[in-house]
Amino acid sequence: MLKRILSFSILAACLFINPIVSSSSDYIIEGPVYSKVNIHYQCNDRDCKASYANYTDPGAGHQILPVNTPVKVKKWGRKGFILVNAKNNSEIFFEFSESRMKMSEEKYLNKITSPSKVSLDTFSDVDKKGIREGKLGFGMSKTGVMMALGYPATHRTPSLDSNTWIYWTNRFTTFEVNFNDKGLVQ
Repeated sequence: MLKRILSFSILAACLFINPIVSSSSDYIIEGPVYSKVNIHYQCNDRDCKASYANYTDPGAGHQILPVNTPVKVKKWGRKGFILVNAKNNSEIFFEFSESRMKMSEEKYLNKITSPSKVSLDTFSDVDKKGIREGKLGFGMSKTGVMMALGYPATHRTPSLDSNTWIYWTNRFTTFEVNFNDKGLVQ
């Protein structure tokens, strides 16, 4: 009888587990690892979302997860993955498209995260300011732009060797970042 009551209690408890709260088996990277680029995201009353398109100013609720923030990565169905800020356990639902990015989720995660912090010591003051603010500035290097705005979506910027990169301001508006022959924003 005690076994039945215990079994029923466990079953009842399982029915009330919040599906949003994940077990450790839901982690892709339990890490933590560190963000190599700023992650621009938008929060509303329900959740926070980011995209491979890197909406640099999506409107109300815009926030930035800064470079070198410790994160863990959880599964999120076929839509992408969830970045978990290891400092406060807040979650960012990250939309990802393998077909548009022309790379696997794993390869993309290797481009935006690192097992160790990124040193900013060798960056120019212009780069450091842009990275800190999550904004573009004249004279920034390609690496500085990528760290400030995020990894450019490859279906619009197929090569990082190009002197023009395309970013989104929001879901509907894009802008060009043009680099001179020295690889600096002009």
